Amino acid sequence: MTAEPELPVVPEEQAELRRSLEVGLVRIEGHLALLTQRDEQSAKNTDDLTQRVSGLERSRWPLPAIAALTAVGALVVALWQVLGR
Repeated sequence: MTAEPELPVVPEEQAELRRSLEVGLVRIEGHLALLTQRDEQSAKNTDDLTQRVSGLERSRWPLPAIAALTAVGALVVALWQVLGR
């Protein structure tokens, strides 16, 4: 049996591989930082929208009150027309 001799790793190739790995890691870290920033901005926007919707919900009139006011208005107009003639 003959064992295949291992090819020696040339230091230049090893340095090139290390540099490529470091560049790739820096790119990944940059992408992760950008995604984190976007996630924080989205969370802030969601919180702002939630507060705005809550404010709108508190300040809106309930539907039964609007219906009652409309009915009273219609009654007043009907009485005005009947009594005016």
